[in-house]
Amino acid sequence: MKTTTQLLDLTVAMVLLIYVAFSPPLVSGDPGRRVSMTLVRDAAALGAFCLDGSLPAYHLDRGFGAGSNNWLLQFEGGGWCNDIASCVDRAKTRRGSTRYMSKTVVFTGVLSNNASQNPDFYNWNKVRLRYCDGASFAGDSQYGNGTSLLYFRGQRIWNAIILDLLPKGLAKAHKALLTGCSAGGLSTFLHCDNFTSYLPQNASVKCMSDAGFFLDAIDIAANRTMRAFYTQLVSLQGIQKNLDPSCTHAFFPEPSLCFFPQYVLRFIKMPFFILNSAYDVFQFHHGLVPPSADRTGRWNRCKLNVTSCNPHQLDVLQGFRKDMLGALMNFFRNSTRGGMFINSCFDHCQSALEETWLSPTSPRINNKSIAETVGDWYFGRGEETKEIGCPYPCDKTCHNLIPASTSDFLASNASGSGHNYRGTLSRSQVDLNDLM
Repeated sequence: MKTTTQLLDLTVAMVLLIYVAFSPPLVSGDPGRRVSMTLVRDAAALGAFCLDGSLPAYHLDRGFGAGSNNWLLQFEGGGWCNDIASCVDRAKTRRGSTRYMSKTVVFTGVLSNNASQNPDFYNWNKVRLRYCDGASFAGDSQYGNGTSLLYFRGQRIWNAIILDLLPKGLAKAHKALLTGCSAGGLSTFLHCDNFTSYLPQNASVKCMSDAGFFLDAIDIAANRTMRAFYTQLVSLQGIQKNLDPSCTHAFFPEPSLCFFPQYVLRFIKMPFFILNSAYDVFQFHHGLVPPSADRTGRWNRCKLNVTSCNPHQLDVLQGFRKDMLGALMNFFRNSTRGGMFINSCFDHCQSALEETWLSPTSPRINNKSIAETVGDWYFGRGEETKEIGCPYPCDKTCHNLIPASTSDFLASNASGSGHNYRGTLSRSQVDLNDLM
């Protein structure tokens, strides 16, 4: 498993480097606002430690004007560690220790304080919760063998950060939005209802997951790689007791299934927005076609460039999209307070960067950007805030469009039709690893 984890990290790094090479610069040329780190000094008294025993941290950018009583909290992403070896390795990096983290981070996208880039949330108090537990802020255990000591305290870290923010104004919030990207997006599903318990009863509290709708997928070798991974993770880090009890009761004797958003979603009481690509790159590479299922490398070219996928591989990708939409269909049809933006970009995390959140070239469905759709949902503007685009490759709003001749060929092999779709690889100069 240690080797597999290292291979996963290497693959992600290679793919993201390719995205950067083909990605245009940020529209404004502004690298964004740098915000300093705050260590949670009282965390030790709560037993809230990063994997290596260091104190947890967050970055707070104060709101102003009409937004001074509103709060947006963003869980940082960064994968998971599901065995001792990978957690020991992780504890020696910024993914498991605040000692190795940069002391300032750039706030862009939904965290931007620029009204033109983030018109609905620019003047809110904005917080980025640093990720150092390896279990989406959900574990509560520890491991020691006399040589290694690991703290699996994500749930306590979440509690400690919230308690630190309450006297700084969070306790008097009028409006609040809990969000996150990737593993942080999954955290949003796990903590949404708990978040509202800390806030005033009359506060407007909602949640949004970005690239956190990880499917319980069957991979190309007919295995459930992600299910096996999450089962080990839940067991190792003592997550089960922090999962939604209604969900774990419903899915007994497999409570670890409630770590999957598709199973816990129907138990979430608060208004929820799901932002995801139907061809999420991380899930494509690690859930649908993990290295363990493609030992001969038949999918390597397709993974690195979707225009190199053969007709069979495209059919598999279209099947993955259908599975994702199937898992979301009950939410789409029956949630009266939910919102969604499911597009066809081969991407992962779209709210954290200006280029995909809101810019002249950001992705759109029915001519609405992600930022516009999320804002309309949060503030109740208009009736339709559930957007689903058509299958790859018909979206022409993707950041990096494939050549027309190739697109025409692929369109003849892709199932379905529809509105404005986007469909290739994209990324930005912002530290990409922070988004994973």
